[in-house]
Amino acid sequence: MSLVLTPAGRRTAAAVLTAALLVPLAACSSSDGGEKDTGGPAGSGSSSAPQANLTVLAAASLTDVFKTAGAAYEKAHPGTKITFSFAGSQELVAQVAQGSPADVLVTADTKSMDKVRADTSAPAVIAKNRLVIATGKGNPFKIDELKDLADTKLKVVLAAPEVPAGKYSKKILDAQKITVKPVSQEPNVRAVLSKVELGEADAGLVYRTDAESAGDKVDAVEIPDAQNAVAQYPAATLKDSKNARAAAAFVAWLSSPEGQKILQDAGFQKP
Repeated sequence: MSLVLTPAGRRTAAAVLTAALLVPLAACSSSDGGEKDTGGPAGSGSSSAPQANLTVLAAASLTDVFKTAGAAYEKAHPGTKITFSFAGSQELVAQVAQGSPADVLVTADTKSMDKVRADTSAPAVIAKNRLVIATGKGNPFKIDELKDLADTKLKVVLAAPEVPAGKYSKKILDAQKITVKPVSQEPNVRAVLSKVELGEADAGLVYRTDAESAGDKVDAVEIPDAQNAVAQYPAATLKDSKNARAAAAFVAWLSSPEGQKILQDAGFQKP
């Protein structure tokens, strides 16, 4: 015997069929590769933060400490993977301006961050730093203060003027009316440190944390606060991030007690 549906019955059957088809589609949409919202507040920095694969553009002077911080964050937030791209702040800003895909930007000065302000959330300073004079192990040329860098017999290396470390270096040298003729100007502060480590330069101006990261490969000559400059490190999420909530959670974590302990253990100062 054949079954004949009335118009109302046909509408009911169609609705049931449509609902059945939508169920698997909804299941697929929850695993499309975007960030996974586990229900926690975006900025809490807790284990309930959204899971995602994050790309963080960070100033070269953060290389060592951010590797440590990234490992700690991933351990506390299973399912989250952080990939860092380290370079001079001016290079990072250029990448953002060109639309390179990333989620978070951390620069070594506020002026660099200001250049891409339209592309970021409101930045928060997560740490501060100061300059020191890096010399060869044992300080063979007996460099004691900034004015010693003016000795034309010394091979001094500085960061390029467009690099935050270069700007800070120029600022403190100009303030003391010290003229230094560097043998090279490097694209980031880590390149300055490397030149000193390898003996290709007798001295260079780097951040205190860079000198500490080199261990006994270099000596660090302190610069009095009155003659020094304070470097500020702002962090912000990028507006084009496809993992906005997870990115915001990581930025918030950098200012949390856990994040701050890692930064300060590496020699960075409180924001």
